[in-house]
Amino acid sequence: MKLQFFNKKISDAIKVISTVLIIGAIALEIWHIYAILTNIEIPTSLNPIFLLERFAVVAHLIEGVIAAFYAPSKNKMPLEYGIYTFFVGTVGLLELFDKFEKAD
Repeated sequence: MKLQFFNKKISDAIKVISTVLIIGAIALEIWHIYAILTNIEIPTSLNPIFLLERFAVVAHLIEGVIAAFYAPSKNKMPLEYGIYTFFVGTVGLLELFDKFEKAD
């Protein structure tokens, strides 16, 4: 019982942190595109951060596509579950494939 409670607390924390970071990554990329279009100088020291956020967004996008593809086989709405998994990441896939205890 304690292990399930612990797993639920960790998964909830991961969901919140992941959602905040993905929204931040999208905002950072929008800012970067805006800076390029308006010829604003961006410090080169931010390049590793841009690389990391692009990797995270692409990884979450792939996870979202996988979730949307497999959602109908688990009686879930594909678009809804794909978007959910895009924001929460691997936890969404684990919930979809019942590898992670999901308590409502």
